[in-house]
Amino acid sequence: MNHYAGLDVSLNETAICVVDENGVILKEGAVPSEPDDICSWLASLDVPIERAGLEIGGLSRWLYGELRVRGVHAVCIDPRKLRGLTKTMPVKTDRNDARSIAQVIRIGWYSVVHVKSEVSQELRMLLTNRRTLLTKAIDIENEIRGTLRVFGVKLSGRITTHTFEQRALELVASMPRLEAMIRPMLAAWAALREQYTVLHRMLLQAVRCDETCRRLMTVPGVGAVTAIMFAVTIDDPDRFHRSRDVGAHLGLTPRKYASGEVDRNGRISKIGDSGMRTVLYQAALALLTRSQRWCKLKAWGMQVAKRRGQRRAVVAVARKLAILMHRIWADGSEFHWSQEAA
Repeated sequence: MNHYAGLDVSLNETAICVVDENGVILKEGAVPSEPDDICSWLASLDVPIERAGLEIGGLSRWLYGELRVRGVHAVCIDPRKLRGLTKTMPVKTDRNDARSIAQVIRIGWYSVVHVKSEVSQELRMLLTNRRTLLTKAIDIENEIRGTLRVFGVKLSGRITTHTFEQRALELVASMPRLEAMIRPMLAAWAALREQYTVLHRMLLQAVRCDETCRRLMTVPGVGAVTAIMFAVTIDDPDRFHRSRDVGAHLGLTPRKYASGEVDRNGRISKIGDSGMRTVLYQAALALLTRSQRWCKLKAWGMQVAKRRGQRRAVVAVARKLAILMHRIWADGSEFHWSQEAA
């Protein structure tokens, strides 16, 4: 008889429930969130575990790989589909969540989530940390501008990142108390900018050494950040049988509601990676507004802009860019500016 395990993972403890193929609970328990402890607990039952399911999350990616190495057939499942079952529970606990996961693993009512490779996860952390430092530096810069504005000091004119600190100190030189308050903020801003530069150089070096990213950057509007983020998000182009499925995966296709006589399309679904959608939108906007050279994709986007407006056109071009970049990656080709050259 086959048995199925459900794991509800938290930071310190993991609730486990094992059921047989008829849905009868064999045993329940809780162990520390360590792969050795989980495997030892499952091995103590002395029954074959057909599959062990756990919701995708921060710690789940690491546990998934470690459990696979130790011979446990683990699968990461999409929590959005599981939420349809757990939200009906009058009492929600880790124990009940583990029961629910075990039952959906048994009946097959789940969607498997692709767990990215270790290299992709490392590059994703690099992108995330880089964006965090940049965001915090911008927040501090805006706070400094707002503080000075209260006292009538305006940081206006042509001020770059290199001249911001010097210009701010010059303006408050005659205000000792204000200068004393601003200096710690400027020191923190400078430190964040310095470390952001370190991570940005690491990012550019990774792109320079990646042949796939270099080919993706042949697409107009696609820069280093867009290329490496696309590579990290997709991870494996063979995940998609058709390139146009990438648009739906990234939430760039419209929602649809069809029931009876009602059949309408809504806004884009916005499921998937929001950061990837953001950089694709920026790349599409750059293609339509800043690229001086014409191509078939830009001409199509400009026609959509005339009919439906620029915002819809940018979203449509962003979806086309995602499809095009996947095709280039899968085929090992480069972008061709004209149909004749292709």
